[in-house]
Amino acid sequence: MGKPKYYEIAEKEIGVKEVRGGENPRIIEYHSTMTLKAREDEIAWCSSFVNWCVEKAGLKGTKSAAAISWAAWGERVTDPREGDVVVIRQKSKGHDQATGSTSGNHVGFFVRIQDHRIYILGGNQGDSVKVSSFGLGSYDVIAYRRHDEA
Repeated sequence: MGKPKYYEIAEKEIGVKEVRGGENPRIIEYHSTMTLKAREDEIAWCSSFVNWCVEKAGLKGTKSAAAISWAAWGERVTDPREGDVVVIRQKSKGHDQATGSTSGNHVGFFVRIQDHRIYILGGNQGDSVKVSSFGLGSYDVIAYRRHDEA
């Protein structure tokens, strides 16, 4: 079973970063898939990135800027595969430096779990698109989701 098309699209975006003192047009393009239509790359953009990848793959996203909106997308799975959408939540309250989230929620694409850490390919991870790891002692997995066309 191959990787979902939207995950292959996401992999090609690795390295896209916010622009200090300006706006990255690519991140603004990610935002264009959302109802929010943000015009700044400083606005949390993890959900924008996932929406953009999913839409580029010809599927319907959530159109929501809220990472938690992905917990109802596609089909729930308990056996995540590389490329599945994953929603996590920071256990502690307040701003999350790793994801820029003020809600504590974050969405991206599942890569693997190793040594009590979940690896996610996502946007707005350290202000860029990259694979980051999140300790499962500090984050809860809210949902793994898979589209039946993936």
